[in-house]
Amino acid sequence: MLDRFGPWILAGPVGRQTVLAAAGAVLAGAAVVAPAATAGASPAPSAPASSAGSSGAGPFIGGAQLAGRGVIVNYPPGRVPRLPGIKASAWVIADAGTGQVLAAKDAHGWYRPASTLKVLTAISLIPVLSPDAMAVATKQATTVEPNLIGLQRGRAYKVSDLFTALLTISANDAAIALAQATGSLGKGMAVINAEARHLQADDTVAVTPSGLDAPGQHSSAYDLALFARQGLRMPAFLKYDQTTGGLFRISKKKSVGLWNQNTLLATYPGAIGGKIGWTSAAGATYVGMARRHGVTLIVSLLQCPALTEINAAKSLLNWGFAVDGKVRPVGTLVGPRQPAAASPSASAHGDSVTGAARSEAAGSGPSALAAAGFSAVALVAAGVGFAYGRRQRPEPRRRPLADRRCGASLGGRRCGAGPSRPGRAGRCGRGPWPWSARRRGGPGPRPWRVPGPGRPRRRGSARSVRGSG
Repeated sequence: MLDRFGPWILAGPVGRQTVLAAAGAVLAGAAVVAPAATAGASPAPSAPASSAGSSGAGPFIGGAQLAGRGVIVNYPPGRVPRLPGIKASAWVIADAGTGQVLAAKDAHGWYRPASTLKVLTAISLIPVLSPDAMAVATKQATTVEPNLIGLQRGRAYKVSDLFTALLTISANDAAIALAQATGSLGKGMAVINAEARHLQADDTVAVTPSGLDAPGQHSSAYDLALFARQGLRMPAFLKYDQTTGGLFRISKKKSVGLWNQNTLLATYPGAIGGKIGWTSAAGATYVGMARRHGVTLIVSLLQCPALTEINAAKSLLNWGFAVDGKVRPVGTLVGPRQPAAASPSASAHGDSVTGAARSEAAGSGPSALAAAGFSAVALVAAGVGFAYGRRQRPEPRRRPLADRRCGASLGGRRCGAGPSRPGRAGRCGRGPWPWSARRRGGPGPRPWRVPGPGRPRRRGSARSVRGSG
């Protein structure tokens, strides 16, 4: 094939190397294009089904209807109580037992959670920390504002007492002390966010364990309901959360009184827990739980007017108990993510998928073989070009024989045969000897100085040669 380029191209080694490199580049390009064309001709595989929610109703966790931003409710035919007017940007009312979401508004909208995030902090750290362990208050914990308890730097506090202060009077310093009890604040936040992912609360990003506003921190009414549902499964959480009062010992001579800020416990029949929150940026936030006649409901609200969250929660709970089992749910509270476990059925399914993939690969055999052939030829051509170029590398240019001088020793002097005597032997009668012989240590030692033609050394000169050098 290379002969077709003409003898004028292949005359020298550089030309041959260039042609071979060009041929290799062309074949390599063909090898790349061939598989791409084959892939483009084959039918595209179908997209896998979304696993965002266990309901399988769409990409939104808990069901497609929960993607709506406004009020979502499925009233049945007939007369049923209508939803009360709730002044909140987002809320959810759900059955904790069945997981059915009875109604919602902007369930997956991202909002600042304020201190309702302490529910996530509690359910994340209670399984990690021993209730009888001691946590030392650091400077970071004692200087947070507002701190509410007033922990003293360097003093150790019982973990169970810190959890009680966290969920009753919403102690921000207790939140930091508990997160740091895992080893560091960073490790504590990692545990908290990992629990959110475990519960499929993917709208939540926790930056502070207390819920105080921070850039990038957000949650949703749906996720708050997931946190409350998980708390209902933890007796230790309910014990801390249902505490109505007590004393927190700061030092030997100082104690602080505790009271539960969740007034739903004292003012609503059947209330079993909850947490309030408020910051100037988040507004009032709330998550609460109540149980009546064997039915447990969860209510969560975000961005409410100040001091209205408890009454709004009561109104939604009343409506939920009245219509539970009568309205078609608008979504579902999903369960925690389960770790992947190998099973015989899964293995069989994997084998079938592998077999199908092998069949598909076999069906596209000619195209695959063509691509492999192009790749092999390209590699061979590139290798031949590289080897041929190295083989044809030109020798270093040498001086003509007439330009070389004889280095033989002659009576204590050196023969000076060179360009002044072309074709004639030097005084030694040997003539100019090859340069390569001089490099290998040929006849006679290498001179330290080569006199020019017709320029004999002066007698007695200090630069005359002594010995053979």
